[in-house]
Amino acid sequence: MALLNILCYPDPRLHTVATPVKEIVNETLTLIENMIETMYESNGIGLAATQVDVHQRIIVLDVSDERNSPMVLINPEIIWTHPDRVKGEEGCLSVPNTYDGVERSIEVKVKAMGKAGELQEIHAKELLAVCIQHEMDHLLGKVFVDYLSPLKRNRIKTKMLKLQRENSH
Repeated sequence: MALLNILCYPDPRLHTVATPVKEIVNETLTLIENMIETMYESNGIGLAATQVDVHQRIIVLDVSDERNSPMVLINPEIIWTHPDRVKGEEGCLSVPNTYDGVERSIEVKVKAMGKAGELQEIHAKELLAVCIQHEMDHLLGKVFVDYLSPLKRNRIKTKMLKLQRENSH
């Protein structure tokens, strides 16, 4: 197992649209294990392959209090969204120490493969629903700051670029 490097906003690679996984091979399983380890090590509740510069439709998440119930969604597809939406504070491992309000559906149904290739349908509510929508955005090349006003987005971009410059010295 290995920790993966998480891309930081405004890295243009975060805006790459992920391609479907055609076949689950050993490299896929290794990537998934490394993504789970990276997510836990970074104190995240979700991680999309896009964030670790692998542009395949894979997300891992764990919203359990014990942090011991990782979920793997390969080629996830939202098949239903509840019409009611709620605005909640979101953060992102690719935009460290930055939180802002994003409006999301309160419930979603998702169809995806698990890591053994089994088809699954998940009816997600509350935090899990928000997490799935957030991570699936990454697969479409969207970062949560894309939902914010241009002014807020530019402030965050400036802050992130400044941090990256400071960390590279």
